[in-house]
Amino acid sequence: MSRRNCSDIAGFTLIEALVALAIVAAVLSPIAAVIATSVKGTRSIDQRLALTGAAEMLLAELPARNLLKAGQQSGELAGHRWRIDVSPANTSAANDDAPQNTRFVPLAVTMRLQAPNGPAIQLTTVRLVPRTAE
Repeated sequence: MSRRNCSDIAGFTLIEALVALAIVAAVLSPIAAVIATSVKGTRSIDQRLALTGAAEMLLAELPARNLLKAGQQSGELAGHRWRIDVSPANTSAANDDAPQNTRFVPLAVTMRLQAPNGPAIQLTTVRLVPRTAE
């Protein structure tokens, strides 16, 4: 009889196993949420890097300073849609205070890129171009 009592005491009951399983599930769910958030953040960074790389390539392919003219260009590069607008820079310093005999005129170059799955960036820079004889 004493041998039977010893075997009944050994091991876990069903309730103990269920409680242990509930504790494990409660601990794993926040860990899964953190992993999902980091995966989403990594994907966002990858998209941003791809957009930035495409923007750098487009800016590098702009015409030389003496050939850059006001206007609009658009196209697609590696699945990214892009548009570049080149226009005279609207700065009060460029229009009012600058002497008319300066050799260069500022042009605003605005580039908008959109990834195939939606995210977009917009970059604006200024290029100095030689003044044309008017």
